[in-house]
Amino acid sequence: MNVAAPVLEPGATIGILGSGQLGRMLALAAARLGFRCHIFAPDRDSPAFDVVRESTRADYDDEQALARFAENVDVVTYEFENIPAETAAFLAPLVPVLPDPKVLATTQDRVAEKDFILGLGIGTAPYAAVATAAELSDALDRIGRPAVLKTRRFGYDGKGQAAITKEIAPEAAWREVGAQPSILEAFVPFAREVSVVAARAADGRVECFDLTENEHRDHILKVSRVPAAVSDATAHEARRIAETIAHRFGYVGVLAVEMFVLRDGALLVNEIAPRVHNSGHWTLDGASVSQFEQHIRAVAGWPLAKPIRKGRVEMTNLIGHEVDDYRKWLIIPGTAVHLYGKIAVRPGRKMGHVTRLFAD
Repeated sequence: MNVAAPVLEPGATIGILGSGQLGRMLALAAARLGFRCHIFAPDRDSPAFDVVRESTRADYDDEQALARFAENVDVVTYEFENIPAETAAFLAPLVPVLPDPKVLATTQDRVAEKDFILGLGIGTAPYAAVATAAELSDALDRIGRPAVLKTRRFGYDGKGQAAITKEIAPEAAWREVGAQPSILEAFVPFAREVSVVAARAADGRVECFDLTENEHRDHILKVSRVPAAVSDATAHEARRIAETIAHRFGYVGVLAVEMFVLRDGALLVNEIAPRVHNSGHWTLDGASVSQFEQHIRAVAGWPLAKPIRKGRVEMTNLIGHEVDDYRKWLIIPGTAVHLYGKIAVRPGRKMGHVTRLFAD
């Protein structure tokens, strides 16, 4: 049973599991509201460590270190959905953990997540659980090609997945994902990809940011544009879907729901991210309250703010060595540059982002 969440006062300490750029931006938002943050992660050199006074560097299964961490914080949250669900479950009897660890357990398993979504009467792409090469062959007979094979757990930014077309043998895709429990999903001929970033407070109030349209390159989010180029009816339905998911989870904090918009305007849910999300980075400069502040407000028991978008907004990720050209963005009017302080530059690694505001 999770410990009941208190209403925190300024000066309280928020524990964050994970030390990446999302943890960094959460800690910066918390500091503006007068909170301290304590980062727990096994990494030796990560962005969030630079902006907090307290940190614990230990493995996520180090129960002694976790117990000491729990004694020194007032609430625990996480910046990344691949934090082991067992870690959050261990902490829950010792200190409030938000969102509930049960949410992690569901969203870390792509099959369980899809089952959850369908159970709400919300559409997804056709899918099938696959545990062996033989089951993959049977699933392809039912779902058809093209399709996408994804590992059930611990995949992001295109990692742990392989496309299967008429030209690609299923056996090759099975080997590519490591011959491990997976999910086969039908390819969806979508018109665009969108996401809703939503915050839910413990009292059940939900505030959604405007629907965001996302452009991926090499399976990594490259550009987010707000507002999305969809009808008002589609935008309203996307918000309704996100609110339905947040309420059913009993969620506290910020989550993102990624969706496909079909050519007729219908929506299919692709994934749920139980955390602040890359597609919500535009809120740092383009809204009256950021997704990071909303998350801190929610886990601290504070009222949520009503987000007001400041205009048309475009967020561009700086991936790999694109960060070397950060200076060119500094002189563009209406542009804000965010660098994550990562030392090692690698292809496919998110090194920062820029936000541009335009008049509506």
